[in-house]
Parts: sequence; C-alpha cells; structure tokens
Amino acid sequence: MASRFGSFVLISCLVIAASHVQVSSSVHIVKGLSWSYYEKSCPSVESVIRKHLKKVFEEDIGQAAGLLRVHFHDCFVKGCDGSVLLVGTASEPSEQDAPPNQSLRRTAFKIINDLRELVDKKCGRVVSCADIAAIAARDSVFLSGGPEYDVPLGRRDSLTFASESVVLENLPAPTENASEIVAALAKKHFDATDVVALSGGHTIGLAHCTAFENRLYPTQDPTMEKTFAHDLKGVCPTTNSTNTTVLDIRSPNRFDNKYFVNLVNRQGLFTSDQDLYGYPTTRDIVTSFAEDQELFFEKFVLAMTKMGQLSVLTGTKGEIRANCSVKNSENPDLVSVVEEDLESYAELK
Repeated sequence: MASRFGSFVLISCLVIAASHVQVSSSVHIVKGLSWSYYEKSCPSVESVIRKHLKKVFEEDIGQAAGLLRVHFHDCFVKGCDGSVLLVGTASEPSEQDAPPNQSLRRTAFKIINDLRELVDKKCGRVVSCADIAAIAARDSVFLSGGPEYDVPLGRRDSLTFASESVVLENLPAPTENASEIVAALAKKHFDATDVVALSGGHTIGLAHCTAFENRLYPTQDPTMEKTFAHDLKGVCPTTNSTNTTVLDIRSPNRFDNKYFVNLVNRQGLFTSDQDLYGYPTTRDIVTSFAEDQELFFEKFVLAMTKMGQLSVLTGTKGEIRANCSVKNSENPDLVSVVEEDLESYAELK
C-alpha cells in the first residue's frame, strides 16, 4: 500500500509541475489528421484515456515509459499505424517478435487494449488503436512531469505488420553512434535538434544490460564516468546479464531534462545516448537542453508531433480495430457477430 501511495503523491506533484506547450500554429499537419478529429464522434476520448492512465500510473509509474516506447517503435518502422500492436504467429512473426521489440513491455500492449475497451464503451468503435497509442504516449509524458501538448488525431490502423528486416532497418540500435542516428533519421526528415529531443525520451524507463554491455566489456568505454561504470558493473556483472537498470540515474521516474545533465557528466547509458554529447553536431544541443528544461520540452513536443505523423493511414485506408492485437478480418468475435447477423437475416427472409 505504501508504494501505491508513493506513486500517487509522485503523479500529483509531477502533474502540478508540468507545463503546456502550444504547437498547433507552428507544425504542419498532414491531410486527414486534425486537432479536433473526434470532437463530434467521441469528444471524451482523451479524458477517458487520461483517467484510466492516472490509475495505472498510481500503481506503477514505470508503465509510462513502456507506453511511450511503444509509440516510438510503432511510428519509426512503417508509420504510426498501430502495426506494432499486432500479434503474429509461429509461421508469420509480427513486429513484436523482432529483436528490438522483444523488450517492449507486454503490459503496455494490455493497457492499450484496456483503453480500447473503455473508449468503445463510451463512444463505440470510432477511435483507432493508433490514435489511442498516440494519446497514451502523450499522457505518459505529461503524467510523468513532462509537458502537456495537443495531439493531432485521425490515424487508422494498419492491416499488415512489417518484417523483421524492416524493423531492424528502421529502429536505431543503442550501440550506434550519433552520426549514424542523425543520418538515419534525416531520411525521415528529422534534423539534429529533433534527434536530440526525441532521445530525451530516455529520461524515463529501464534498460537491459545487454543493450549497453558493449561499453563495459571486454574493456570499459573511456567516455563513461568511472564511478558510473563501476556501479553499472555491479548491476551487470557479466555479459549477457538479464538484469535491468534505470536510463536516468538522477530522476528515473520523472520526465525532465536530467537525461541531458547525465550526458554532460558522461553518465549516459547507451552509446547512442552518450555520443550525442561527443558528436560536434549535437553537443551544443545537448548542453542547451541540460541548461534549459523548457527549451527541451518545446523541442520535444515539436519532434513528437512530427514523429506522430509519420506515414499515417487516414480516410478510408486501413481500419479501426476492435481488438488492437488482431486485424478485424482475423478477430473471432467480429466474425461470429457477422455470422449471427447473416443467420438472423436468413431467418427473416
């Protein structure tokens, strides 16, 4: 009970401290998305999602990072289309089965499906799983102490998922250096400031030892601060350890700019993190975010809004899934309803 109370107090303090970043006038919105998409069909969608996530985070604030990461991993691969939510089979593995996604929290997928049910009860099946994931990511940021911001909505859910090779090609690895990541994301029209800002999502969450063991073994990365490295070796005593540690040692459950303070002090966890401070193109951006949290929040919101519109499906493309884990054509519950309707129609004739 004590831990739950602690999470409740933490969330209350974080929400009070958070600020609202207005970007609607400065960001291009792709055709088919809108700031008021559900104004008539489901005006309460965002309040329903936030109410439930407050309860979830009171129990475990760590789930916020899991939901944020799902949105990142969805958007970067084949667009923000909910494809990462689909479950595959032994003969047809999904994006979830690809190595970079095997560490995504399974509870995050459950939370999104729980939200799907709550929204459906309120409005019917009008809100896509892709939009639910986008709103949940925003609320994860806000309820962890980060900025409040609006999310353009109107995404539709994909009918397919990407292959393992496509996932690997589109998700930067934690072992990559900053120049590689900046070059890769430039192909998706992100500039260096966007890259650094989005990397700031690592201010919350956990990392598996295997994602940064290359910096500890066989020899220690000289860019890693010695005491920090010593402590990490205590958590990850050997290669292939299954242990985890926090991404941000200063404020692991608070969405703030301390991640960048860590980088300036050579206490970034991944190569892809720490090298942002070592790479000349991004070094000054890291320093500016370490010194100015509001600047980081502003640039993070701009980058998130851009990312949230990558290759979206809108209009009549895709579908609105009844269950975020399965396409409607393969959903046994929907199939049985259709069969019942056909039988009833036949009886009337």
